[in-house]
Amino acid sequence: MSTWYYADAERQRQGPLTADELAQRFHQGRLRLDTLVWRDGMADWQPLRDFTDELALHRTPAETFYTPVEPAVAMPANETMPVFVESSARTESPYAPPSATLTSDEAFYGGGEVVYAGFWKRVAAYLIDAFVIGIVTQVVQLVVMGLFFGISASSMGNPETMFASGTGILFVVALYAVPLALNAAYYAAFHASSKQATLGKMAVGIKVVRTDGTRISLARGVGRFFATILSSLIIGIGFLMAAFTERKQALHDMVCDTLVVDKWAYTAHPEWQKRELGTVTVVILAIFGVLMLAVLAVFALAIGMAASAGNWN
Repeated sequence: MSTWYYADAERQRQGPLTADELAQRFHQGRLRLDTLVWRDGMADWQPLRDFTDELALHRTPAETFYTPVEPAVAMPANETMPVFVESSARTESPYAPPSATLTSDEAFYGGGEVVYAGFWKRVAAYLIDAFVIGIVTQVVQLVVMGLFFGISASSMGNPETMFASGTGILFVVALYAVPLALNAAYYAAFHASSKQATLGKMAVGIKVVRTDGTRISLARGVGRFFATILSSLIIGIGFLMAAFTERKQALHDMVCDTLVVDKWAYTAHPEWQKRELGTVTVVILAIFGVLMLAVLAVFALAIGMAASAGNWN
């Protein structure tokens, strides 16, 4: 009879259990279908749902059975408890936790179907990221301005003399260099993390990988950020390429050998990938569309008012 182990909420191994005991805990609500389990003969931990038929989890038990505890047997008076001595050559207990590595569903698996992130998903992720990093950048810029104006208020207050001092030049450099460094650090660190995605990409459900599906390095993440500048310099055509290329690659993806794919691509569950836009993407694009229409309406109103004022004159 196979002995089973499972990973609890703290990712600690629990067991051993018989198949009946494992099924009993599932029916008691102590285990879920996504709980990772393992038994001898398995290379890796797998979710409990993969063994629904083997463990008959779909059958509702008629009653809950409990294994009775054997009554303690009194020890004769002329006998003593045996003493166990530690030994370096001690054999491993058959009830020791399994040696298989407890892995996540999101661990890398080569092969399988890959769903590439479309242009609109990438736009929605970019809008979220631009909002987040934009707020952080504005706060940092205000701090930098406060520091510099506090250090040299006299020279910085006069536009004619501020660039004649080293402090003024350093201020201008910091005003542009700090936001650039923050953006590079944000995108590179998140893309090279275990999630392989920025906050925007996590919300949309996509990630950045190498063309072979592996995680990118921090250095490649930095290079990819600066390559996006190249995509924007050619009137944004480099970004639009993601809508027409075979693997949905933008220009900076081609330069850095990267792909943007569904978050479940190259994992143990490629079947969980989604081809549709998704709720988050639709909501973000809708909000952005409404804001753009509002800006255009205000712009048109301003032009109309200026034209009317010119006619009166």
